[in-house]
Amino acid sequence: MSSCTQHMVIDILRKNSNKTVSVSKRHAKQLHAHVVKIKGISHEDNILVLSLYSNLNLLHYSTNLFNSLPSPPPPLAWSSLIKCYTSHSLLHLSFSSFNSMRSLSVPPNRHVFPSLIKASTLLKHAKLAYSLHASTVRLGLDSDLYIANALINMYAKFRSFSVNANAGNVFDDLSLRGKSEIHSVRKVFDMMRVRDVVSWNTVIAGYAQNGMFFESLDMVREMGKNGNLKPDSFTLSSILPIFAEHVDVCRGKEIHGYAVRNGFDGDVFIGSSLIDMYAKCNRLENSLCAFYLLPRKDAISWNSIIAGCVQNGEFDRGLGFFRRMLKENVRPMPISFSSVIPACAHLTALNLGKQLHGCIVRIGFDDNEFIASSLVDMYAKCGNIKMARSVFDRMEKRDMVAWTAIIMGCAMHGHALDAVSLFENMLEDGVRPCYVAFMAVLTACSHAGLVDESWRYFNSMERDFGIVPGLEHYAAVADLLGRAGRLEEAYDFISNMGVQPTGSVWSTLLAACRAHKNVELAEKVVDRLLLIDPENMGAYVLMSNIYSASRRWKDAARLRIQMRKKGLKKTPACSWIEVGKEVHTFMAGDKSHPCYDKINKALIVLLEQMEKEGYVLDTNEVLHDVDEEHKRELLHNHSERLAIAFGIISTTAGTTIRVIKNIRVCTDCHTAIKFIAKIVGREIVVRDNSRFHHFKNGSCSCGDYW
Repeated sequence: MSSCTQHMVIDILRKNSNKTVSVSKRHAKQLHAHVVKIKGISHEDNILVLSLYSNLNLLHYSTNLFNSLPSPPPPLAWSSLIKCYTSHSLLHLSFSSFNSMRSLSVPPNRHVFPSLIKASTLLKHAKLAYSLHASTVRLGLDSDLYIANALINMYAKFRSFSVNANAGNVFDDLSLRGKSEIHSVRKVFDMMRVRDVVSWNTVIAGYAQNGMFFESLDMVREMGKNGNLKPDSFTLSSILPIFAEHVDVCRGKEIHGYAVRNGFDGDVFIGSSLIDMYAKCNRLENSLCAFYLLPRKDAISWNSIIAGCVQNGEFDRGLGFFRRMLKENVRPMPISFSSVIPACAHLTALNLGKQLHGCIVRIGFDDNEFIASSLVDMYAKCGNIKMARSVFDRMEKRDMVAWTAIIMGCAMHGHALDAVSLFENMLEDGVRPCYVAFMAVLTACSHAGLVDESWRYFNSMERDFGIVPGLEHYAAVADLLGRAGRLEEAYDFISNMGVQPTGSVWSTLLAACRAHKNVELAEKVVDRLLLIDPENMGAYVLMSNIYSASRRWKDAARLRIQMRKKGLKKTPACSWIEVGKEVHTFMAGDKSHPCYDKINKALIVLLEQMEKEGYVLDTNEVLHDVDEEHKRELLHNHSERLAIAFGIISTTAGTTIRVIKNIRVCTDCHTAIKFIAKIVGREIVVRDNSRFHHFKNGSCSCGDYW
């Protein structure tokens, strides 16, 4: 080999060691081959090759070359090996190598500490990290740019661990040091004689990740005044979440403008941060623009737009983007499914949810606790509580979200005792219940009439767990007392609540007054309700229905006149059923469906069979002053009956029929569906605005208590 070629190879190796030039894996092997061929190759040149392999994270080649070096290898060889171990998350090997290095009396150099500090951070080993910092101070290396950057990142991360740990009562030693750690971040930064963009970004991101938003923004301003250094794409993607958190779209747009002026708007990290920021500020159209303008869309940007759509209630749109992502051959990430599964839950699209579950299993994400929690919630909200429980039971690690989802799911499906048992199991597992978990267990008690258990849980909230009861908890207890017929007790409870009752809380008692036909108390309740919320349409409708049920037609008519004068309109009863891939909508008394004649014939045949089985129409549920025949027709055409009949004639025998209704199922329809389920030999699941009803073999999962 010519001396010219030899010098060129060595020059490339040295430049790579100084990170002034980069080479590929293939070129690295070629360079190594040239070095081997050079006669009289020096020990130092082999070290440069090792550094090259380490920079490329080629662990196998690095370890082989390191082991071929004469003992003891010099500091640069050790630092290259330790860096490679750390990059491959072989953190214990990083420290065992450092210990071997010290046992051979090889002095550590400035290159070894950034990798060791990073390794201690990944291990979340605070004492080890602090001792490394002390070592850099003793050796006079703490002001080195790369070591200082590693230290800043370490203290910022330990502060983040501390803050996150504080909620779960773990890493108590770290949470006590939270303030000193964030102070250490700034102290290390202030002591640096030379700072690069990484130094600034590490501090800015550290402040932002720990919720210290004003400090983070102050650092950005200070950086902008600092001569040649300007915020880069990493800086902007660190501070955009601040404006998302504070729903400050104006400042977010300023950052967007800065990104455009400086050519950062095509960066996928900036683009994803902009999509997320606009979505959280309820500016979905801006999110869509930011997404479409990205020249290259990675998995993160796809996930951001999917999550943005779902967060803003555009569930169909979110599912559409998920399908497009798959067509673009972008591999879904765990967060992709965590974002899109709730869309299936909100749309109650059980079939699509099952398809997603199958995809999750094929990819191998079914052991992800966040995805599993989303699946539990989705199956419960889509009416398949058995599958929800099956997913939950297979989870190795259950977080609060999973426990709450299954408890609420059992409560909504009429499995109140299971819900209470699960809540007790959660406590036994050492999981502290949260605000929503208590909502779930109180809802379960309400749906099953468990008065004593409800009081026990309600009283334990603040006493045992420091959770101040909110409106939802008061409403659940009030609803329970009302359902149990303890109306006066419920009235006193609401009147003396620890927080100002809202119209919705009084509405629960008004509904109970209707169920128990207590007109006098209902009049007192509606007065209190309309005093708080004079435009509450539900109050007028409920009170009008109470008057109608008591045949006080003039009072009912008076309320309807008041509603018309106020421009209030009653929400029409509506039911939905999914058959195949199409959702069919039915309104009460609506004859516009293409299959109405077949539906009507099916209902007539069913009614004849039901009456033979002992079914008697409950015309008291018709809240109009009309003759009995007209009442029969009105009941016959309730929206859920139309949907169920359509389901029966459109699906194969034995198929479960699932219907969603926007208001409460009336007593007569509830009775009728029990008869229908028995006659056709199917399970019929109806989700009304209160709970799920599973009708099977002539009975309902709610036990006629809803």
